[in-house]
Amino acid sequence: MPAHVTLQPSGHRFAIEAHETLLEGALREGYGLPYGCRSGACGTCKGQVLSGQVDLGDYQVGALTSTEIAAGKALFCVAKPVGDVVVEARVVARVKDIVVRKMPVRVEEIRRVNHDVAVLRLKLPANETFRFLPGQYIDFLMPDGKRRSFSLASTPGDGNLLELHIRHYPGGTFSRFVFEELKPRAILRIEGPLGTFFLREDSDKPIIFLAGATGFAPIKGIIEQALAQGCQRQMVLYWGVRTLEDLYMAELAGQWQANHANFTFIPVLSQPAADPPWPGRTGLVHEAVLADFSDLSGFEVYACGAPVMVDAGKRTFTQTRGLPEEAFFCDPFTIATDPGKPATAG
Repeated sequence: MPAHVTLQPSGHRFAIEAHETLLEGALREGYGLPYGCRSGACGTCKGQVLSGQVDLGDYQVGALTSTEIAAGKALFCVAKPVGDVVVEARVVARVKDIVVRKMPVRVEEIRRVNHDVAVLRLKLPANETFRFLPGQYIDFLMPDGKRRSFSLASTPGDGNLLELHIRHYPGGTFSRFVFEELKPRAILRIEGPLGTFFLREDSDKPIIFLAGATGFAPIKGIIEQALAQGCQRQMVLYWGVRTLEDLYMAELAGQWQANHANFTFIPVLSQPAADPPWPGRTGLVHEAVLADFSDLSGFEVYACGAPVMVDAGKRTFTQTRGLPEEAFFCDPFTIATDPGKPATAG
């Protein structure tokens, strides 16, 4: 007999098979729960088990601590119910109408924008429909069965082209392939769109975007879509990188600021060169936000980048600046270390 899962506070109830995780069962039934990596690494799907028991599955310690486990927390992307369970989870309504599909794509362009970032543009099949929300990601389906996940930097208004920002990680198999072997017109296979990192359009709160390195990619898509639709919410983008060269699309962000009174761009360098001297902000990007805002209780924050940056932002914003936890949306770029698990990178 299948177990049953009840989602609170919505009250939705559905049957789940023994082989399914809580997330898989919910998505199959059309209930969009927040998620990112789907491998127990990023913590986006973390939720409370109100009653019943779950098998916690395989997860990375940084994503689920022993203290959280003792408090009844679980990662819904890897946890499986042991009998009937009741869990606390927000249902993301906009995901319900998004169809996840597998399809071939053709490499249209590979353009290096600095020493370690390439902009990859993929052309969708002419007779295929690929509907996505800016900020979501896709999986590349590799011949060896592994997956590599990358955020979309484009918007649905870009026609049948998908834009990705690929950073060349030392030892990264896929990024090395992109930088050293991949050629235009090559055919790759993808699955998507995936994830729940996208703008909540039912809110009128001002927005702070927190981007680290190529965490700029999905935020770029979100901002471009919002500006194109005439969004009047106040938006501030903090983009943290090491050096000036790492701001690989600073001119674009500067154009947004010049053309839209409700948008502000604040680049932050953690290791600026001494010559020429950098006149702007320095240090850790989340600390720049803390310096500028004493109260975040009326804001929403969208953060994307390295887990250490995302975690520091969430912890300090919620604990010291009054940001509600439900107003913090994130997509940590995690690198899977276990064989067979997908890696997420920008």
